[in-house]
Order: sequence, then structure tokens, then C-alpha cells
Amino acid sequence: MAWLEITIDTVSEKIDSVATRLTARGFSELLIEDQQEFEVFLDENRAYWDYIDESLQEKLKGLSHIKLYLEDTDTASLQRLEETVKELDLPMTVAKMAEVDWEESWKDNYPPQEVGENLVVLPYWLADGYEGQRTPIILDPGLTFGTGAHPSTQMVMQTMEQSICPGAKCLDLGSGSGILSIAALRLGAEKAVGIDIDPKAEDIARENAAFNGFSAPEFTALTGNVTEDHALMGNLSQEKWDVVLVNIVADVIIGLAPVLPKFMNENTLLICSGILDTRLGDVTAALEAAGLTIVGRREKEDWRSVSAKKE
Repeated sequence: MAWLEITIDTVSEKIDSVATRLTARGFSELLIEDQQEFEVFLDENRAYWDYIDESLQEKLKGLSHIKLYLEDTDTASLQRLEETVKELDLPMTVAKMAEVDWEESWKDNYPPQEVGENLVVLPYWLADGYEGQRTPIILDPGLTFGTGAHPSTQMVMQTMEQSICPGAKCLDLGSGSGILSIAALRLGAEKAVGIDIDPKAEDIARENAAFNGFSAPEFTALTGNVTEDHALMGNLSQEKWDVVLVNIVADVIIGLAPVLPKFMNENTLLICSGILDTRLGDVTAALEAAGLTIVGRREKEDWRSVSAKKE
């Protein structure tokens, strides 16, 4: 079945009234791209991101769009839509889309991702047929942060390859998909605990660990905020962690810096990533102020990773 992608250009101030008019004419499945809402979202969630695709911002600049999709044989609906848009005096473009198996095509965005010297991140549907020599980390990608494709995650995994020893115990703060905890176990760690503030991440990480044959007590997924949950922090700080992982963003790492030493001893390696090059100085200053010494750095594209130990 072939489809038409129809894009109607408007502005933020009119987008609600345009959408209401389209809905009244029978077009209820609308995709709205509103620059104003996009900018508000960025402002309200600034603590959780350091980088946004500038090309995406430029694409939305000054415009809002309403998109909808029609079968290319549905000439009656297309004519009704053209009449409605003409009445609204708005520009509209129609593009024919190639025939695609939509239920399966999304998987093309997740090819095997080789990382470091010996690791490969595999979507679960490719795991059974994998015949390579690299150590596989199997995931259900796309559900939460951590697919192995981002430079920040890759840098952590590269450092882990050089630092995880058999029998190590690993604490993963901001675990997302659980990719780093799983990588630690694949590299020979005895135990990994992943913490995330999003309860959905806990279930996803546990599911991904199961794809790799790991469950409690090897892998434990928890929900919590170690800077606010003193009981959680107390329990975690009683363990002797060989590696602590923090792959988030600069502002969150800075906020965590004062409590990170509580999870460390003189032999613990802290690996932090998700740091834009412009924020590296802020992060290293916060870690040093917390009594930590920077012992390693990595860089890839605009992103930086640092390793630290207790003084």
C-alpha cells in the first residue's frame, strides 16, 4: 500500500484552530510539529540535556507544521483536504512515500554497533544469527537511553574494556537501558547494580539483562535518586564498588559530584560521560571539589568522558 505525506504550514498562534478545522472535516490523525511547544519543552527540561540538533531547530524555525497521511488511492479525502486548506489560505505540499513494511522498517535504524576492541551491541532480533567474534551486548533498542550508538556511551564502554577485572562490582548511576551494566557483566564483572530515576527504565534494563542471560543477583535494577533518597544512598555506599559509571549530562554529574565519593574507595574507578566539550571544565572542577582526581580523559566528536579516583 502506497501513502501520501501531506504537510500543511502554519504558525504557532493558528495551529490549534487549523487542527480543529481539519478534525471537523474528518481528518483526526494529525502529526503536529510546533516550534513554540518545542522551545518550551527545551526550556522546561534544560537540566536533562546539553545538546540539541541545530538542524532540527532550524527546520522548525518560524514555522509550525501539521502532517497527515492518506492512501494514494483515496482521492476523495485528498480533494476534501485540498478544499479545506484552500479555505484556510495555507500552503500545502503532497509527497508520495515509497511502499514500506512499516512494522519491520524501524529495525533498519538499529544495525549491529561495534564498540571498542571486542564489543558489539546487537538488537535482540539479530542475536541468534550473530556469528562474529566480538562479545555481544543484546538489547531491545529505542525504549530508553542507551543503544551503543552515542559517542558518550561508546567512550564509557571503551574505558570499561581496559578497566573491568574479573569479579568486579559495578554501580551504574543513570542506567537507562542497562547497556553499561550488561557490558560490565559481559566483561567479567561479578555484579552490577543499575539505578535510574525513571521507573520504566528499571523494567527495561531488567528485560535487556535477561536477553543476555543475566538476572539477580548478578544484575539488579532499581529506581531512585541517590542525591535525595538517603536510605538508598546508605545501602549502596556500604558496598565496595570497583567501578562507578555515570553516563548522563554535565549538570546531573555536577549535582551528583558531592555524593559520588561515598560510593568509592581508594581503588574505585569513576567513569563519567555525556559531557559536551564546552562543559568539561565545569564537570572536572566539580569532581575535584568533591575530593576526586582526574586520571583519564576521552574525546569523540563534541563529547568528552573523564575517569577519576579518590585522592
